[in-house]
Amino acid sequence: MLVTITDWLWSYVLIVVLIGVGLRFSVGSRFAQLRLFGAMFSGLLHSHLGGTDRGISGFQALVVSIAGRVGGGNIAGVAVAIALGGPGALFWMWLIALIGMATSLFECAIAQLFKHRHTGEDFRGGPAYYMRYGLGWKVLPVVYSVLLLLTIGVGFNAVQSYALTQSVESAFGIPAWQAGLVLTAFMGVILFGGIRRIALFAEIVVPLMVAGYFIAAVVVVVLNISEVPAALGLIIKSAFGFDQVMGGGLAAAVMQGARRGLFSNEAGLGTAPNVAAVADVPHPISQGLVQALSVFIDTMILCTSTALIILLSSVYQPEAANMPGVTMTQLALAEHLGYWGEPLVSIALVMFAVTSIAYNCYLGENAIAFFDDLPRGTLTVFRIFILVIIAWASMQDLGTIFSFSDLTMALLALTNLYALWKLYPVGIRILRNFEDQRRAGQAPVFDLSKEPTLDLDPESWGTTADPERTG
Repeated sequence: MLVTITDWLWSYVLIVVLIGVGLRFSVGSRFAQLRLFGAMFSGLLHSHLGGTDRGISGFQALVVSIAGRVGGGNIAGVAVAIALGGPGALFWMWLIALIGMATSLFECAIAQLFKHRHTGEDFRGGPAYYMRYGLGWKVLPVVYSVLLLLTIGVGFNAVQSYALTQSVESAFGIPAWQAGLVLTAFMGVILFGGIRRIALFAEIVVPLMVAGYFIAAVVVVVLNISEVPAALGLIIKSAFGFDQVMGGGLAAAVMQGARRGLFSNEAGLGTAPNVAAVADVPHPISQGLVQALSVFIDTMILCTSTALIILLSSVYQPEAANMPGVTMTQLALAEHLGYWGEPLVSIALVMFAVTSIAYNCYLGENAIAFFDDLPRGTLTVFRIFILVIIAWASMQDLGTIFSFSDLTMALLALTNLYALWKLYPVGIRILRNFEDQRRAGQAPVFDLSKEPTLDLDPESWGTTADPERTG
């Protein structure tokens, strides 16, 4: 029953809504995700690496969001998509990502716009906040927050824990349950440090892990350069069902590409805006552009890297659909780079999964913070619950974990995408303000007085944003 409902949502509802919302923002902004691609990097060049006394920096928000996006979805998820949907699933992951860059740009910019100062230290924001303060809704923000706790706290963390422990067992022979206990203990240290500790940890680890995995993929491509055109051709043919033997045909390619693509890059899911809102930046669009870049890095670079590692090897076969995803990637890299290829994937996955779980837990904490009247100690109970889930998931099976996370992820995305559709005029308006200032030769700075009809937090923006803050 669970699988039937999930398949129906993904096959007939969510894909249409995802593409529809993404295209609306793409066309309405004249494809800002492509036009302003260079501005995504310039925002990083002016970012304070260590953050400010008002919040984390734009760069820290980027690496924290990459920490969440880059994880089991890039290594295990891509392999699952190829095993169940054929190589063509990657094409649909690309398409979802290119359209999703616009969605991510605006959902993160809108989250920045409606952020609120929390306990005098950090900002808080995200879909629940722009639903309440941007649209005046009372019920759906609560629904979204509960779904976020289920999807992130249980589903996504379970997937990361499972992928990591299975990888360690395959590469080093350490039983999954033992790896799960070690992971649980380590995450306990990270999680009780809050967003600033997570940001500092991610600022060091994420660039290293992304660069290392990408370099390994480049080595594989160079070693097999003559076979790359054939692999790319196979992806395109399979994407449209022209090579039916490779996977389940067109429907399977589209559904698996969309599922694993959304799980990996999270564009439209509403998770990244929770972190984007924490950044101290001069203009909401500044952080939106940075977060759109995160989607590009996740899917167009890292997911493609994993796909090429697999397709340029002899490991992938149509009958390999039951092979655990991470094992397929490990065996493929071992074939390319020798006996140390499998441990290399496992080490990369450990770093990816650890940062993803830390990110997921912050999202859960943000959802809890939205409820003002919860009893003291709720946050501590949540963190302990997450640690239990991490240990439990290391001993479960992949099918159960993915089925649960796919269902809650679909419901979470639909709730967020509906709010974004309603907030489209606001998003386009602040983009025009950003671009008008750029055309005038000014560094864009958001002025609260320009939006007198919106319920914005003066403590977050002030009358006029401080031009000395860059992000």
